[in-house]
Amino acid sequence: MTEPAGLVEGKYKIDTGIAELIEDDYTPNGWVLEINGMESSHIVIGRPRELDFEYMRWLAAVIEPYIQAHLDAEKLRITHLGGGACSMARYLADAYPKSRNTVVELDGKLAEYVREWFELPKAPLVKIRVGEARAVTESFTPASRDIIIRDVFSGYITPEPLTTLEFTQIAAHSLAENGLYIINCGDTRDLIGARAEAAAIAEVFPYTCAVADPAMLKGRRRGNIILAGSFSPLPLEGEVATVAISKRLLGGGVPAQYKDDAWTRDFARSGKPRRDPAVVEAAVPTVQSAI
Repeated sequence: MTEPAGLVEGKYKIDTGIAELIEDDYTPNGWVLEINGMESSHIVIGRPRELDFEYMRWLAAVIEPYIQAHLDAEKLRITHLGGGACSMARYLADAYPKSRNTVVELDGKLAEYVREWFELPKAPLVKIRVGEARAVTESFTPASRDIIIRDVFSGYITPEPLTTLEFTQIAAHSLAENGLYIINCGDTRDLIGARAEAAAIAEVFPYTCAVADPAMLKGRRRGNIILAGSFSPLPLEGEVATVAISKRLLGGGVPAQYKDDAWTRDFARSGKPRRDPAVVEAAVPTVQSAI
């Protein structure tokens, strides 16, 4: 396939710093996008369903059976918080050609480059909305989304305003009756951040699950853990379903494990949800001087 015009290796100035486009020497038509020196996305031109990043395959492994069990594939409304090269939006737009994918991207110039470089489907199949993820989420109409995928990073971490209990409640309020909220949580070996986010999701949603590789779950390295909360039973509960998704997750360079609601809630018990600063301040009692 002919590469789109302008798809040239190099560094490009964007609103939040520098984007670097790097050709993948190991994958024909493959490209890596780095943002400020951090690997952000991988795209294969002409093959939208080829996901190079393991955590994106884990996202798909949870999302697809959930759609099959609870959502109308002809009317999907999917919001992607965090854009990069729009890899997941390309994937889901190809898998569900009548879906509407809205990508929320902070960097307007990056959004322009991604449209120029990466053969994105046009709106409404894939729409890029420039804005800060929390502010945009707060503007959503209640019950207006079927799936919200949060994959926002600044360096190795997700900005804290997107990790709190209050933000999780805002996202949940935006979801329809059978909605799914699923996040990519990057964390260090101590898993403090992952436990805090799992605790928030467990408090807001009646059903939860997690996906990660064993080394990450045992605290042997930093990495990614997928956490999800839903309003309808996850279709991955039970022995048969767990075996099916486990086989799917064993593929790739980093085999992962699926963890059900009971495990995720147990994992969350040793964590405490982060709170918005205003909530924390309001909870601190004032001390009055004796007269």
